[in-house]
Amino acid sequence: MKILVAVKRVVDYNVKVRVKADNSGVDLANVKMSMNPFCEIAVEEAVRLKEKGVASEIVVVTIGPTAAQEQLRTALALGADRAVLIESGEELNSLAVAKLLKAVVDKEQPQLVILGKQAIDSDNNQTGQMLGALTGYAQGTFASKVEVEGDKVKVAREIDGGSQTVALNLPAIVTTDLRLNEPRYASLPNIMKAKKKPLETLTPDALGVTTTSTLKTLKVEAPAARSAGVKVKSVAELVEKLKNEAKVI
Repeated sequence: MKILVAVKRVVDYNVKVRVKADNSGVDLANVKMSMNPFCEIAVEEAVRLKEKGVASEIVVVTIGPTAAQEQLRTALALGADRAVLIESGEELNSLAVAKLLKAVVDKEQPQLVILGKQAIDSDNNQTGQMLGALTGYAQGTFASKVEVEGDKVKVAREIDGGSQTVALNLPAIVTTDLRLNEPRYASLPNIMKAKKKPLETLTPDALGVTTTSTLKTLKVEAPAARSAGVKVKSVAELVEKLKNEAKVI
């Protein structure tokens, strides 16, 4: 079985995000970038399936600038076999990303595609579902457990009421939730080996995909500063403040 894992380069989750002075977007100058945490979980799950003998090859793919090779090398150090970079300097929306991934799926013909359920920068939670619609593959989103059995994959999904288990015919698409696994750290020997693993660079044009967006960002603003909280001595005082100061009742 071949597994395709999509990963995304995002601002490291420990970094405090800053908005550009002209409010056109997020300031990425001299900011630490990392692999999206949900994507790390996707890579880990693929590696575990390979260690169980279920998968024979793991291909990791990302879309972004040349610098995104760093995140691909990280995935290779964690256990992926080869990588594909679709080089693009544009800010792509979810549908454009799904179309590019669909082109890679057509090219690679994986039996299982694993993605993080969402990226921590845009938080759209759309790409996996859109890719499922474009490919016609069955999809199991918000996975907290994945088991491959023959030509099917059983996915335990996290839903509002608890958990739902679905059985999908392969090929299928799975998006990962936080409780699926705990990603490992790459060892130094594996980091060195990752430098020699194959990394293919493609472009949207080479894949025959148009990435022109129909969406436009008008303005990006930092959230308003919150005022300090106060302590009240009684319920009556709390009600009075909610009524006269906060004006919420």
